[in-house]
Amino acid sequence: MIIGLALLAGVHQATAQEARFFRISGPAPTAIIAVNPDGTLVWSNALAGTTYTVQTMTSLSGGTNWVDYVQLPVPDGQGVNTNQVVDFNPPAGMALIPAGSFTMGDTLDGTRPEYNNAPVTAYVSAFYMDVNLVSYSQWQQVYNWATNHGYGFFQNPVNGAYTAAGKAANHPVQTVDWYDCVKWCNARSEMAGRTPVYYTTGAQTMVYRTSDIDLSNECVNWTGDGYRLPTEAEWEKAARGGLSGQRFPWGDTISWSQANYTGDPLSLDPHGVEAFAYDLATAIDRDPAFSDGDSAGYNPNSPYTSPVGYFAPNGYGLYDMAGNVEEWCWDVEAWTYAGGGDPHGPQPPDVSVDRVIRGGSWYWRAVECRTAHRWNVIAITSDNDIGFRCVLSKGQ
Repeated sequence: MIIGLALLAGVHQATAQEARFFRISGPAPTAIIAVNPDGTLVWSNALAGTTYTVQTMTSLSGGTNWVDYVQLPVPDGQGVNTNQVVDFNPPAGMALIPAGSFTMGDTLDGTRPEYNNAPVTAYVSAFYMDVNLVSYSQWQQVYNWATNHGYGFFQNPVNGAYTAAGKAANHPVQTVDWYDCVKWCNARSEMAGRTPVYYTTGAQTMVYRTSDIDLSNECVNWTGDGYRLPTEAEWEKAARGGLSGQRFPWGDTISWSQANYTGDPLSLDPHGVEAFAYDLATAIDRDPAFSDGDSAGYNPNSPYTSPVGYFAPNGYGLYDMAGNVEEWCWDVEAWTYAGGGDPHGPQPPDVSVDRVIRGGSWYWRAVECRTAHRWNVIAITSDNDIGFRCVLSKGQ
């Protein structure tokens, strides 16, 4: 049942092209009382202990293009609710991911053990995320500052060179391991005059700048104003862009016009072991890099990495949340999702640990680009299809 409608337009002249319509639906009638200039909705009469859905569209023409935007749990005894759904002045290059609950995982392709994606409900507080992957030029700018301010990154033991790479300045950085991405986040924070969030111990007295340390959750100032890697829950909530139960950030099928991945559609490879009906790639190139004999093809529009922001964004304005390069997350690998409120994942053991990567890449097929797909690799891994992006916690 539709029970409220609001238009966020004309609030800020610079954001006229970002005008959105919102409506709220739920188990009982309610009403939007106000739309504030800071992007918050004030609404009332919600049924305590239930969840309401905010939906959005950019034009009322036709009136049938409403899509889910955020799920809002209603605490007991709360008659009037105020929720920020957009931010017209986010930090440069970032977008607000509004606070709310979401279904992490899906059952579209089964919940076989190798998928580890049986759905759970997770609540994530509001945060900001880079709209683009960290580019090679952005990496170099911070890296050059960091190495002159006490930071140490991995160097090739043979020639002493650093291994970070990029196809071009505006392509995502890749060949970076988890430890260096975390240190780079701290350096980006210090370079921008923010307080680093990663420390060498739970006492949080020494900023993490050098060596490879398997940081625990207590080593992170989760409410600080510095840059950090997203948690796995934050990443998936952001990647879904408000949609629920879809394979990809935009829907249930994928094509080369939407993402940079290796195509292997069932329509062109009916006997392929890893060919997929939801892969709509329209051409196949035989590639000798695949030794299993399956047909496979890199995206002909952008073989290997593509420029950041090349494809259309998702519902939260984020680019490349499927394909291009996989993205490091904070979490230690776990067999199942961590649900609940603001999950940070399990603690690392005393031995070298695997960390989560999400999102698929130019090298991997459609199945790895699914929003619910989970993978993990040892933290020292630095492959040419793994990169990252940063988030900022948002003060409540």
